[in-house]
Amino acid sequence: MTSAVDERWLQQAVDLATANVAAGGGPFGAVVVRGDAVVSTGVNRVTRDLDPTAHAEVTAIRGACRDLGTFALGGCTLYSSCEPCPMCAASALWARLDRVVFAANRHDAADGGFDDRAFYDLLASAPPAWPTPVQELRLGSAVAPFDAWRGNPLRVDY
Repeated sequence: MTSAVDERWLQQAVDLATANVAAGGGPFGAVVVRGDAVVSTGVNRVTRDLDPTAHAEVTAIRGACRDLGTFALGGCTLYSSCEPCPMCAASALWARLDRVVFAANRHDAADGGFDDRAFYDLLASAPPAWPTPVQELRLGSAVAPFDAWRGNPLRVDY
């Protein structure tokens, strides 16, 4: 359920996205909020940083985790100027955010020149059908890292 408070934070994400375009970046902005305070903001930095993973949501999540000193953002909401792409949606899930609220949807993004439909469709298919080959080469030591993980009494589960 959304509220006037959600609209305020969401408008901040939209404003960040619009300002980022004026600064030469992509049209995406995101805000991570906990309670009534901004924890972190992010804008699309793909071309600026030469990093295809530097989407607004991911940069905001990275900043929030760094600022809060945790990898789990329970108690936080991610506000995004646009519906998160599959990578950003997965990042939000891994971050354990309480909610994600977005303004424009994937169809608006496609109309604006950012069509992620191919990725949504691709992820619904098996890896052998993907244009980039993703294949298993099973080594005898393939599970050694997991054995080491399970045996490490100092591990931090996530």
